[in-house]
Amino acid sequence: MTSLPLARARAALSADCSRCAGLCCVAPAFAASADFAVDKPPGTPCRHLRDDFRCGIHDRLRSSGFPGCVVFDCFGAGQRVTQETFGGRSWRESPELAAILPAAAVLRADVEAARRETERLAGLDAATLRTLDVGAHRAHVGALLHEVSEAVRGPGLPDHRGADLVGRDLRREDLRGAGLRGAYLIGADLRGVDLGTADLLGTDLRATDVRGADLSRCLFLTRPQLEAARGDDDTRIPPELDRPASWRAAP
Repeated sequence: MTSLPLARARAALSADCSRCAGLCCVAPAFAASADFAVDKPPGTPCRHLRDDFRCGIHDRLRSSGFPGCVVFDCFGAGQRVTQETFGGRSWRESPELAAILPAAAVLRADVEAARRETERLAGLDAATLRTLDVGAHRAHVGALLHEVSEAVRGPGLPDHRGADLVGRDLRREDLRGAGLRGAYLIGADLRGVDLGTADLLGTDLRATDVRGADLSRCLFLTRPQLEAARGDDDTRIPPELDRPASWRAAP
């Protein structure tokens, strides 16, 4: 008969995915092989990780080419790091949890300072606001966000800043982490495309077809951009943004 202390010790070494933030699907790197169907760099969420930190293909991992995930066991490390080390916070709101993109973490204080300065300026009286050099402040913030984007996306990725991609079929393009700042994607076809950490600051997504696309990790994506695009229930979006009602109503 198993003793109670031994049973508790074994329980403590058992994975409880309901109390974890999907760390095993984020932190490790893996290479395309017999165990994993695709390459994944360290600190990058697996393409199959859902917004609720569950695996989207858990019931068919082997047949989908991910037997390595089936045999992996963290022995309870995931929930301990999530619940104890980081107090229940997930890597989405706490970058240090996932150790994702450490280069961007050094800019966090600068971004916070820029946010506070923006709030201070917004609180000025009307007479003072009329004399404010809005363009200079906007340029400063824009340059800072560009630094963040470069740190997050890394070097050597496609750069389509300001590009005219109106009406283009981009379904076969690798746009994961692409620089799409200020690009015109009006009416473009992005169905099923994984954009990874693409920079979408100021990207024109009017009538862009993003049905089934993965926008969940895109940088600077906003609610108005989603409202302008054509998505559906299969479109993955950041958890802090609401899914447009028009997407659910669309045929």
